[in-house]
Amino acid sequence: MPGFSLRPADPQDLDAIVEFNAAMALETETLALDSERLRAGVAALLADPARGRYRVAVADGSVIGTLMLTREWSDWRCGDWWWIQSVYIRPDWRRRGVFAALYRSVANEARADPEVCGLRLYVERDNVHAQNTYVALGLEETHYRMFETRTRT
Repeated sequence: MPGFSLRPADPQDLDAIVEFNAAMALETETLALDSERLRAGVAALLADPARGRYRVAVADGSVIGTLMLTREWSDWRCGDWWWIQSVYIRPDWRRRGVFAALYRSVANEARADPEVCGLRLYVERDNVHAQNTYVALGLEETHYRMFETRTRT
């Protein structure tokens, strides 16, 4: 991989992941996240692999991209879906293969694990650039729509 490497995130990446998640929320949803809650959320995931895990791209000792994985059990398929979430690539590293490398590393790991039945992600409806990237990597749009209800703000 030219100019960067990939690795599992560790607690020393907390500040970068928090910064990237806050930037992503502003960029994609014009949403200013509560910084204390965000920091606690990222720290909780880094401390407990059962909640999920982050993978990071690093160049010159700095995190330049992140991707979070969580699991969802599928009783229909008797396996786990891996959800790709919290994707962020530093703007000066975009269009340089960072996300593609992160995605391919996760996809290869998923294919090698017989417990995994597939990969999923969701994307903002208006984020056409990201959607085009996902399609170029071989992901397909599904027929599902997402709904939610919040139990706290």
